[in-house]
Amino acid sequence: MYPSKQPQPYYPPPPPTDPYYPPPAPTMGVPVPTAPGTFQIQTPAGGAWSTGLCDCCDDGGNCCITCFCPCITFGQIAEIVDKGATSCGTSGALYALIMYVTCCQCLYSCFYRSKLRAQLGLREEPCADCLVHCCCETCSLCQMYRELNRRGFDMSIGWHANMERQGQPATIPPPVQGMSR
Repeated sequence: MYPSKQPQPYYPPPPPTDPYYPPPAPTMGVPVPTAPGTFQIQTPAGGAWSTGLCDCCDDGGNCCITCFCPCITFGQIAEIVDKGATSCGTSGALYALIMYVTCCQCLYSCFYRSKLRAQLGLREEPCADCLVHCCCETCSLCQMYRELNRRGFDMSIGWHANMERQGQPATIPPPVQGMSR
């Protein structure tokens, strides 16, 4: 006979939504001001390093300084990564002390590589941070220096001067109050 028609359930269409328009893409390497006292660095898509580990000669001056006195380069990197909490001199002196007393400065500097990667959203490549620093300490420090430099930091002036250059007030911790009578 004839097939009977079953009533089909009616499902109303979903309500219209506003189309998502992504904000314009920021230029890579430009520090972006956020709330006062904070600083966010734009990261390239995919989290790739801007230069390779063995591209040390891309910045010949830094390569020479890092080869003969890595504590200077490390101090400059640490001041930026710590956002001014420790000075270049303090970090560099501690690095030199660890280097001359224990020869295990790579363990100290790999901590800063991990911290830098986390701040910039970079991949852990070509291998684990500690392995990179233990096998290629000089190359790794040069790569970290170049990465910060290409992202708009002037490594020679430190964190606070970079913040002033960007038009943001540099955050300074309050002075420690001593005991009073």
